[in-house]
Parts: sequence; structure tokens; C-alpha cells
Amino acid sequence: MKETTSFQEPVAKKIPHTIEAHGHARQDDYYWLNQREDENVIAYLNQENAYRAAVMADTVAFQKELFDEMVGRIKKDDSSVPYKLDGWYYYTRYEGEKEYPIYCRKSESLEAPEQIMLDVNILAEGFSYYNVGGISVSPDKKTIAFGVDNIGRRVYTVHFKNLETGEISEDTIENTTGSATWAADNKTLFYSRKNEKTLRSEFILKHKFGVDTPDVVVYHEEDETFSTFVYKSKSKQYILIGSSSTLSDEYRFLSANTPDEEFKLFQPRERNLEYGIAHFNDHWYIRTNKDGATNFKIMRAPLKATSQEHWEDLIAHRNHVYVEGIELFRDFLVVEERSNVLTQMRIERWDTSEQH
Repeated sequence: MKETTSFQEPVAKKIPHTIEAHGHARQDDYYWLNQREDENVIAYLNQENAYRAAVMADTVAFQKELFDEMVGRIKKDDSSVPYKLDGWYYYTRYEGEKEYPIYCRKSESLEAPEQIMLDVNILAEGFSYYNVGGISVSPDKKTIAFGVDNIGRRVYTVHFKNLETGEISEDTIENTTGSATWAADNKTLFYSRKNEKTLRSEFILKHKFGVDTPDVVVYHEEDETFSTFVYKSKSKQYILIGSSSTLSDEYRFLSANTPDEEFKLFQPRERNLEYGIAHFNDHWYIRTNKDGATNFKIMRAPLKATSQEHWEDLIAHRNHVYVEGIELFRDFLVVEERSNVLTQMRIERWDTSEQH
């Protein structure tokens, strides 16, 4: 390889800039580089790219050889394992040399005709970068919402596609984290929006699909140490807003059938109290470190009494077993555990008649 000293290495200029936050001031001489559209920033990045190309020029053939070998080990025609949800089998597949996934489904049987929900290869035509995330099917299975980032900054625009006609709606949601959560009415969606400067997920908003009204902020996470997110419970009965930091969590919930009502607070945040919630039948199930449960434990609470004084142990804390998570099914409770370094899933019937 050529010596790097034979090329003029670009050096970023220093422009003093003071940042004041949390009662502390610090100087960042390179703050100017975060101005993505500034001509000086673009010029400097072009210099860096040119320097890299010059230094690496004698490895171009080797780079291609490595790339071709890695690509050659990738299975061209591949697909995910289908999963069934509400009468439809959903799966993702790839075709030949095409770069992007194709999202598909089949009704009731894997032998049924395939319906292509989204062919990202078609959508990505004309773009140097294209990423689809957060595909969400409406409760009536007629519409999908999907996030698109064609810049690479992980800021997504949510689009909508009618699965019956194939038409992509002109209705869009800008500046999101990529996903949107449908309420039960097939019209109301909740989504998270980032702070434009820090990219912290800071706001939860409500959008009415196909209705020309401004979106409404339903929650603002003001604490800069927390990020917020929204999703639907596995039971599909609740919309949940979570706020999370390193040492604390907080949740709010709302019936998916009444999306225009106010969210209710589950348990106020407390430092060093971590918890996550799931719904099944007439209880909330809670994975938490409450009462010093360093390995976490599983508790439950009634639907209408959610603060921690109403929580009761379901699976007590164990010093030798770390509880990683739970999954709730119609007949079974599945606990993901780690013991003696090994991960296992403990499957227990709700009537406690059997476990393995």
C-alpha cells in the first residue's frame, strides 16, 4: 500500500463554539461539522472522501474480490419463515440479484396465491439509499403503514398503501422513528417523533389517516435522559406509551377501542425502578426489579389497579436465574431465563398443570 504521507491529508478547521447544558459549559471546536447542508461541511467531507480514495487506490481490485466473495456466500433466493396472524401468513423474501426485500402474505393457507404487500425494489428505484421499516397492517387487514428513510439518518416518513387496490396514499407522516401503531378503528395511528437536533425520540403524536386535520401531541417526554416509544399490546386491546432511561421506566395505557380518550399512567417513574408490562385477560404482567430483584422477577396487577402497591409476585426473584423476558399466549406463559450462563425458555400452562 502507498505511504499516506504522499497525499495531503485534510485537516478540519477549528471554530470555537460553547455548549451550555446541565449547568456545565464545554467548548467544541468541531461543532460546525454537524451542519449537514453547509457548503463548507460538504466541501470538507469531499476532501476526506478524496483522500480515502487516493490512499486506498491500490486496493481497489482486492476490495472488489472481497466484496464478490462475501456476496457470493449469500443465498440469492431466500425467504423468512412464514408466521400466521389473524388468518394470514406473512413472510419476507428476496429475488436473485435484487437488493431489497419483498414483503408478502397468503390468506389462510401457504398454498394460497401470494399477495405482494410491498416490493421495496420498485420503491427504491432512483434512490442511492432506501430503507423501509415499521411495516404495520391495519386491524381490518386492508391498509399498511410503512416508514421510509431515503437519506440514511434514521428519520422516517410514514406512507400508507391500500392492499386491495395497490394505491399508495398521498397521506404521509413526516419525521418519525419509522413505525406507527393502529388503534382498533382502522383510522387512528400513534407514532413517535424525534427531536430534530438530538434525534432523541421525544414526542408521541396521534394521526387520523385520510383526514385533513393536524396531528395531536398526546405525550411529550421532557426529561432528556429518557426516550419514548409507542406500541400495541400483544392482546391488541391496549395502546402503550413507554418512557425509558438507564435506571427507570414509566408506562401509560389506553384502550385501543377508544383512541381519543386520555392515556392513563401505569406506575410513576422512580429512580432504580425498572419495569415492563404486558396484558393478558384480566391482569397486567410486569417484569421488574422491584424490591431489589437484581435478576428481575414477574409480578401481576389488576387491570384497574396498576400502581406498585397492587403488584403481587407471580414468579419470585431467584439469585441464580436472570429473567430476560416473558411471552403471553392463550394457554401458556413463556419465561425467557438465563441460568449458569445458558439461556432457556420455561413454558408453563396457565392452570399450572404442566411445565417444561
